[in-house]
Amino acid sequence: MNGKLIVFEGPDGSGKTTILKNVNQKLTEQGYDIRVVREPGGTEISEKIREIIIDNDNINMAAKTESLLFAASRAQLVEEKIRPGLENGEIILCDRFVLSSLLYQGVGRGLGIDEVKKINDFATGDINPDLTIFFNIDYKTALIRKRANFSPDRLENEEFDFHKKIFDAYLDIAEKYKDDIKQVDAARSIDEVSSDVLKLIKDLLED
Repeated sequence: MNGKLIVFEGPDGSGKTTILKNVNQKLTEQGYDIRVVREPGGTEISEKIREIIIDNDNINMAAKTESLLFAASRAQLVEEKIRPGLENGEIILCDRFVLSSLLYQGVGRGLGIDEVKKINDFATGDINPDLTIFFNIDYKTALIRKRANFSPDRLENEEFDFHKKIFDAYLDIAEKYKDDIKQVDAARSIDEVSSDVLKLIKDLLED
């Protein structure tokens, strides 16, 4: 595959979605062939699955159900958008990917990283990111900001302890896999963070 899969990861409210839009605009203006997708969602079927996952009425959803729904949404996105895009040489900017499931369901829900990885390997056909960018910002600061600006969904409404477990796992895994996961300080201005992200992507593309 000639394309590149670049994944934006971080705690809820880290600003990654805003930065992704900003970076997409700049790369498109520079002539790059960009495709933007989000998770869960990104296709008609995946968006319907997303609605089930984030619906605040679904408070009784089992952890395994949640994990399988994320994987199902991801499988559809890979088949419809990501794999064809990579085969066509596109640069795909993805708002979350498998790492989110490993941490949110594997760690946060206590299902185990290895178990969640198995179903996602099947869902993605072992497609892996060429670059993962971790937006490092205090989880509590990020979540308070998100809740203040948007109506929180089912996962965003979880207790701070749940989000702390996930954030600590982000820090741990980013430290262990420095070659694959690049950190940016997301507590700074949009322009500063965008500049760092653009540099990371350009370094990948020009390597």
